[in-house]
Amino acid sequence: MADLVTAADLATAGGTLVLAIATFGATRSSNRAARIAERALLVGLRPVLAPSLATDPPVKVGFQDQHWLKIEPGRAAVEDVNEVIYLGLALRNIGQGMGVLHGWHLIPQRLIQVDEHADLDLFRRQGIDLYIPGGGTGYWEGALRDPEDPLAVAVRKVLANDGDDGLTLELLYGDTDGGQRTVTRFGLTAMGNGLWIPAVSRHWELDRPSPR
Repeated sequence: MADLVTAADLATAGGTLVLAIATFGATRSSNRAARIAERALLVGLRPVLAPSLATDPPVKVGFQDQHWLKIEPGRAAVEDVNEVIYLGLALRNIGQGMGVLHGWHLIPQRLIQVDEHADLDLFRRQGIDLYIPGGGTGYWEGALRDPEDPLAVAVRKVLANDGDDGLTLELLYGDTDGGQRTVTRFGLTAMGNGLWIPAVSRHWELDRPSPR
């Protein structure tokens, strides 16, 4: 009789162990599937900004004082008019999700081999909401209106030297839910006659570990 009880207990314990292993495996598989689904969702919402293509249409950028910039595809614009420096950049979103621009930081020189973006506290907030659809085109705009602003003074020195030192623009943006914040750095090279060529040198993803 004791042997039968022992055998029953062992069978019950074995069944419980098998059930626990099966439950653990199912939970682990479910968690993995959930992570994959979440990652796929985030990829679908993630914007990635780059200069527009040469085949994209030009963009016309208006400012609050009725000044306008016409920016050719794949180009940037820098104009100093009536003590205001107007800046613009034709963009393409090579990601899948809508891009929402939050702010910008301009450095009055072409940065080379600098591994970190500027402190987020240094970024200037966008005066208007700017959206770039996934797979579509749009633009960034900014202005330096205070002639005594140290940045405006430094940019004017670059312009006075025909832009030989170049400019570096960092844009802060994210998805429509306010997440997946990214800083993208653009180097702007002056080609003469007011023509500036932008090139992406680095992307930083702020809300997840860097892939590099």
